[in-house]
Amino acid sequence: MSDTAETLPSQERIVLYDGVCKLCNGWVNFLLRYDRRRTVRLAAVQTEKGKSLLKAAGMSPDEINTIVLLERGQVYLRADAIFRVMLGLPWPWRALSVLRFCPKFISDRCYNLIAQNRYRLFGRFNERQKPPADYPGRFIDR
Repeated sequence: MSDTAETLPSQERIVLYDGVCKLCNGWVNFLLRYDRRRTVRLAAVQTEKGKSLLKAAGMSPDEINTIVLLERGQVYLRADAIFRVMLGLPWPWRALSVLRFCPKFISDRCYNLIAQNRYRLFGRFNERQKPPADYPGRFIDR
């Protein structure tokens, strides 16, 4: 890791995810398939760049249990991050972004229930999954 402090990107939209979580990797595969306009780039929190970006966002890379969206210098977590990403996807997925208008305490409660039980419900990989080779430029650590 470099000695220079990482700053939040001001133009890129980056999704940080748990690279050993099967549910999170499913989300990444979903984005690779449907984000045809490439509105977001991706980084696993287990990578050096992912850890550095989390620290720049004021979060600990050792205790990550949420999807993080870095967008124009802002940090979005949990359901808010997912709904904001959905807004950039094509129809019919974009329609799901309307859920961002649900009360935050409800959407975050639902998100947290799943996040806290994601390994038990969906499983986990023994090590971080490597990005597929046929998606150049989509992953930050490529």
